[in-house]
Amino acid sequence: MDIIQFRDYCLTKKGVTESTPFGEDTLVFKVMGKMFALCSMADFTSINLKCEPEKAVELREEFPEIKPGFHMNKRHWNTVSVLGNLPDHFLCELIDHSYAQVVAGLPAKIRFELLTN
Repeated sequence: MDIIQFRDYCLTKKGVTESTPFGEDTLVFKVMGKMFALCSMADFTSINLKCEPEKAVELREEFPEIKPGFHMNKRHWNTVSVLGNLPDHFLCELIDHSYAQVVAGLPAKIRFELLTN
């Protein structure tokens, strides 16, 4: 997966916006204002994705490309290398999981707005 494919896939999700709140190099994707994915634009070697804590540990144990989130809460975030052996469809599944984690944590009113628009 390259950065264009990553960006395009994230933007297919409902309620998603992109921004660079941490500087012009860090591309951030948010759903209804809450971050679910980010990456470096200058050095697209990995992506940070939110993850359910128990699943995060399992993924780190199973795949050497998945590490605790760099500069993130390591309980809830993973840094996933896009240079390893992980197929694109699996990376998309991890993005989907991250998006779903954030949507599940949204207040009911905002989640309702997202799902009904």
